Amino acid sequence: MLGEQVRYGLVGTGMMGVEHITNLAITPGAVVTALADPVAESIGWATSALGDRAGAATVFDSVEALAASGLCDAVIVASPNYTHRRVLEPLFDAGLHILCEKPVATTLDDCRWIVERAAQTGRVFWTAMEYRYMPPAAAFIEEIRSGAIGRLQMLSIREHRFPFLVKVADWNRFNRNTGGTMVEKCCHFFDLMRLITGSEAVRVYCSGAMDVNHRDERYGGETPDIIDNSYTTVDFGNGVRALLDLSMFADGAENQEEITAVGDKARLDVLIPEGALVHAPRVGFRNAKQVTRRVVEVDQAALAAGSHHGSTFYEHQRFNAAVRGAGPVEVTATDGMMAVAIGTAAEISAREHRVVEMAELGF
Repeated sequence: MLGEQVRYGLVGTGMMGVEHITNLAITPGAVVTALADPVAESIGWATSALGDRAGAATVFDSVEALAASGLCDAVIVASPNYTHRRVLEPLFDAGLHILCEKPVATTLDDCRWIVERAAQTGRVFWTAMEYRYMPPAAAFIEEIRSGAIGRLQMLSIREHRFPFLVKVADWNRFNRNTGGTMVEKCCHFFDLMRLITGSEAVRVYCSGAMDVNHRDERYGGETPDIIDNSYTTVDFGNGVRALLDLSMFADGAENQEEITAVGDKARLDVLIPEGALVHAPRVGFRNAKQVTRRVVEVDQAALAAGSHHGSTFYEHQRFNAAVRGAGPVEVTATDGMMAVAIGTAAEISAREHRVVEMAELGF
């Protein structure tokens, strides 16, 4: 068990790496001691974010050197999706605690390898599914678990948002690097579906395409191939039906995420970033509605430290506790793999215009 201070290394110091740094700055006992990224500009972003704490962080030219340095207790992997297996191998070998950004990998073969290695280490391995920790979403989940809607039967998630941002070397414009939008972006929502339903997916149907964004872009003569809108239905083993509605050209939407759960006794909605939690019990035909509404507040420091409605901060408090032996691992390598598996099924479904049974993928 570690003491109160935890020494962190970061592999990948681009946009998400910097968000981790800003959240570690407000995490008690966290100190960044090591950085690795092959892109000098990205290292510059990290040292700028560290400010007067940058002197405590040694910059390494490889993940292998960082892993062997003895300077870290835990490492955050925020490198491009397709690099995760290669980056994780020396970190596993060094026996380090790991928080790995989503998706945990871009292929199911790599996911299975990561699950196996994580189980062998005896160290914390945490998949960064931070949407679970947005305070309004966490309150929504707690309400469902408390029985506020009765027996859950239907779950829908809508994310209407902005297009994918520009990343170093434009790696996020191609499915071969990201796993595809339904893996890269939507693993968050498939993770939420698994968490809320308490069940595993049995079949997936996705209708999606790249209809608006990136169509005029060219990289080395290639046109991007990433889905920018889709509808995905997921049947779960316990009979719950789930729907994901994704649009990445709806940046003017008042709320980016809208999640609805319908049970046999009530409906519950959460709206983010508004933070509203809306409970609507069944009342019978033509009877007066009994809708109640409350707003779930988010700590202002957590909001300011990132772009995921405070969730990265709350994720870090739990990961830090797990590393110190003061809390459980809440998002495992297996959780990461299962979210990728549903996303992979959705990508196949959209491409082949058919229903995909999860058994086809070995689940």
